[in-house]
Amino acid sequence: MNLAIEKTRVNERADYIAGDESDSPAVMTIPAELGGLRLDQALARLFPEHSRSRLQAWLKDGRIRLDGELAGSRQKVSGGERVELDVAQPPEIAAEQPEDIPLRVVFEDAHLLVIDKPAGLVVHPGSGNWSGTLLNALLHHAPQVAEVPRAGIVHRLDKDTSGLLVVAKTLTAQTDLVRQLQARTVRRHYWALAQGRVQAGGMADAPIGRHPTQRTKMAVVGNGRPAVTHYKVVERFARATLLECRLETGRTHQIRVHMAHIGHPLVGDPVYAARRVADPAWAGFERQALHAFRLGLIHPATGEAMEWEIPMAEDLDALLQRLRAAQ
Repeated sequence: MNLAIEKTRVNERADYIAGDESDSPAVMTIPAELGGLRLDQALARLFPEHSRSRLQAWLKDGRIRLDGELAGSRQKVSGGERVELDVAQPPEIAAEQPEDIPLRVVFEDAHLLVIDKPAGLVVHPGSGNWSGTLLNALLHHAPQVAEVPRAGIVHRLDKDTSGLLVVAKTLTAQTDLVRQLQARTVRRHYWALAQGRVQAGGMADAPIGRHPTQRTKMAVVGNGRPAVTHYKVVERFARATLLECRLETGRTHQIRVHMAHIGHPLVGDPVYAARRVADPAWAGFERQALHAFRLGLIHPATGEAMEWEIPMAEDLDALLQRLRAAQ
């Protein structure tokens, strides 16, 4: 059927998968030939580049108007009505876009990128954080990582954990780094400021899985995945202890969960420090006091053993200075 349709301010091709959506609405006039059809049926003819399920979702979300009014999928059209389809880019698409976000590069070659991630930077896009992430920054800094799954990200740091993180710039490097992580040969060391006075170093060997009732949290649970954290005392304060933690495994929130499990949650942890120790010295420190300061691995291309170490994060260092002054 040859449809006489009018299109204004619409891309030649609107396709979410390709990510070339326009923020302008697609405006069409329903031709007389489609009179008598339900609106959803007419839309499927007018916008064949979009699936029926997507069009139905847009109708439900109020993103389609008929003669300026919100439209219902089952109402019939007569022909001649003006249809406006809001084709604004959904937030998920922003996850695939490069953004000029500064990175603190510690090391870079053709295979690897090691960065010092600041607290507050989300590593990977997700609900509520579809843009402004490390992944977006990587796509701008090294566009070739678009060809690597997850833009080369092989391990994460929590949003409010600072420190060293390695990214693979090639698929070969990513495969090798994943195998090193699985073999537990990647060396990851953290400074962690725990509440209370930890009497001695030790090892937390307790499986971690999703919390049975609070699904946004992790917890030590019997059916969890094996998790091992080694820790030693570096410095004690009146009501806090600076620890050096070494990950043997890399479960979500592992150090935070393990420290809370042994009765010493991290200072500033908004999730796992249920019983916070009040201390004016750390009042206003609003993130978990955790900093990944040392990272060691085998270079996936050269086979060379490599290690990087960075100074204490500035905000955590300032907090330690206040604690020392309060002694």
